[in-house]
Amino acid sequence: MKFLLYLVTFFVLLNGFATAQTLIRNSCKKAAATNPKFKYNLCVTSLETNPQSKAAKDLAGLVMASTKNAVTKATSLKGTVDKILKGKKFNKMSEMPLRDCLQLYTDAIGSLNEASAGVKSRNYPTVKTVLSAAMDAPSTCETGFKERKAPSPVTKQNDNLYQMILIPLAFTNMLK
Repeated sequence: MKFLLYLVTFFVLLNGFATAQTLIRNSCKKAAATNPKFKYNLCVTSLETNPQSKAAKDLAGLVMASTKNAVTKATSLKGTVDKILKGKKFNKMSEMPLRDCLQLYTDAIGSLNEASAGVKSRNYPTVKTVLSAAMDAPSTCETGFKERKAPSPVTKQNDNLYQMILIPLAFTNMLK
């Protein structure tokens, strides 16, 4: 009898995982079809490795999970820039852009947290607005380096952060 119970539980869990995986892949595919900058593989990988995404039952659940992924990425990048500044291992021309980037990431994290709150209350117009604001941080950071003709030590991380914010924004645009 116990075996039968375990077997049923296993199949229920397996079905739930397969459903989440299908939701993730279909949502990433649809988002990629509407935006040429959207990276399907990054979308699928970042969500399939996130336990919260695996529990998502709908697109709003994926918006929440992908927004949290973006918060984690922005927080990590902020830590990286802070470490570079504290270690004083940077080109002198890069100091001011790095400090600007630190503030941009702080603001982006605030916007991303506001987006999470908006998803919980189903206020999707606000979610779109604050995600769009957060998405400006990586490109504005890179612009600061270009304007000072200084090398950016965080170009790849900024590109990745942009993509990580694009995921919940694209999903939010798909919500009615």
